[in-house]
Amino acid sequence: MIDGVDVFYRESPDPPNAPVMTHLHGFGLSGRYLLPTAELLADEYHTYVPDLPGFGRSGKPKDALDVPDLAHAAARFLDDREVAKTSLVGNSMGCPVILEFAHHYPERVDRAILVSPAGGPNNRPLGRAVIQLAKDGGLEPRKMITVATPDYLRFGVPSTFKLFKALTQYPSLERLFALQVPTLVVIGERDPLLPGRERVQEVANQTDSRVLIVLIEGAAHAINFSHPGELANVIRLFMADRPITDDPNSPGLTQAFEVHRGANHPPVHHG
Repeated sequence: MIDGVDVFYRESPDPPNAPVMTHLHGFGLSGRYLLPTAELLADEYHTYVPDLPGFGRSGKPKDALDVPDLAHAAARFLDDREVAKTSLVGNSMGCPVILEFAHHYPERVDRAILVSPAGGPNNRPLGRAVIQLAKDGGLEPRKMITVATPDYLRFGVPSTFKLFKALTQYPSLERLFALQVPTLVVIGERDPLLPGRERVQEVANQTDSRVLIVLIEGAAHAINFSHPGELANVIRLFMADRPITDDPNSPGLTQAFEVHRGANHPPVHHG
């Protein structure tokens, strides 16, 4: 129960004494589509996958929540679970929520993993963002439709447009470069909501940040659902400060490789 709203969440049964990793979903969705990746990491991290207030199987607050509200709600959820510090994995809207969480509660973030971050100038104006989102729908696995549709219907069209408009105006880049913890940004080669790789590198090179950027070939926006093996492998390597290499357990044409490492990012550990 968070601020009078029941919050539904998923929690790994063990290992209970492992570092905590919390996964935060995108707008209009529940945490269900994050499970393919979260479950692959649950043997190494005490894992939480909540439905934020107003989403999925959680209750609806009296007033719709914006990005700062959702960040504070995530903090209160962790308070309720008696979690003092966690690594945060977000997809789409979950990334600005993480950035806002880290802005207000920097001492509570171990590491940040931002998968297909949404928000900012590339998603403005709102009409452009809607077109980008529609295009992405045709690039995701068909099974994603069966997972996402009930969530969107439950969330409601008016709520979707109100929150997505706020999301497009969120200062994602400013918050990202202000982060004081090691941060992994994972982008999909085919993600229509993000600028191209060259523009991403150009922007990243403007700062001596703690940001590591990895590209997954063939992926669109919902990487946590479409490419869980590759993503989980990249997250493990990032958490251990190991070189980014392709996942030997996910053979095929899809590859993951580093495209930028900020000057202040932790050094690579070999061996």
